[in-house]
Amino acid sequence: MCYLGTAKHIAFYQSFLVVLSLVLITAPLAMLLGLLAASASRSAIWLVQLPGKIYIAMVRGVPDIVFFLFVPLACDQAIEYIRHRIICSDQTGSVWQGNDFVVCDMAKMPLSSASGWVHDFYGFMLAVTAYAIVFGAFAGNVLAGAMAAVPRAQLETGYAYGMSRRQVYWRILFPQMWIYALPGLSNLWVLLIKATPLLFLLGIQDIVYWARELGSAKTSAYAYPHPDWRVWYFLVLLIFYLFVTWVSERVFSRLNKRLARGQSMLMDSQRAEG
Repeated sequence: MCYLGTAKHIAFYQSFLVVLSLVLITAPLAMLLGLLAASASRSAIWLVQLPGKIYIAMVRGVPDIVFFLFVPLACDQAIEYIRHRIICSDQTGSVWQGNDFVVCDMAKMPLSSASGWVHDFYGFMLAVTAYAIVFGAFAGNVLAGAMAAVPRAQLETGYAYGMSRRQVYWRILFPQMWIYALPGLSNLWVLLIKATPLLFLLGIQDIVYWARELGSAKTSAYAYPHPDWRVWYFLVLLIFYLFVTWVSERVFSRLNKRLARGQSMLMDSQRAEG
């Protein structure tokens, strides 16, 4: 018990909060991006419709790991480049020196003098950005399909009553689409949870990092007073992910039952009309 209470194990326990924080922050951001992309793809304006369709198609067509590695790097370099041009405007040379990206010390993010938690938070937010962009495209595809599944007759009825396009969207299409989107969104939520171990590839000390670190008999820097215990540490991760998935399924099941109230009567009436 004393060994399980060491500083490294405390960091291991805290890394579970990092994973949960990533999921809880990324999910609403991805939903917002997905809703914007889905709404844009249905727009009658070509210049609005095209970016939404390109975003959904491009991100879904590229392997996730490529975006998880590309987006943090691209965002980091873009921020540092802008800061370099503003703060170090007297330096006129190119920031690209061969294969190296070099900016002045004051333009680096975060600064080398910043506290450790600032570096950790900055890396975490870059990871959130990458996850939100990737899963926002998947959410956009799900929501676009759900919008298309809403019976056209309901929308035409709204127009017949004199509603504007915006009123039909918010009062008819938006409330009705969730019953069709929920199954796909629940699968997307599970995929988001399953993708959190990729934080390890972004240099964040998540649960996978600490499980491998603490479960090994020794690393390049430390030797531990136990044999190879990685199977036990990864068993803890297995139980954790199964528990989170089980809780998620129960929550989505209740949401589905609540949203489905009255839908059976609506579908029966549609079948009768058909």
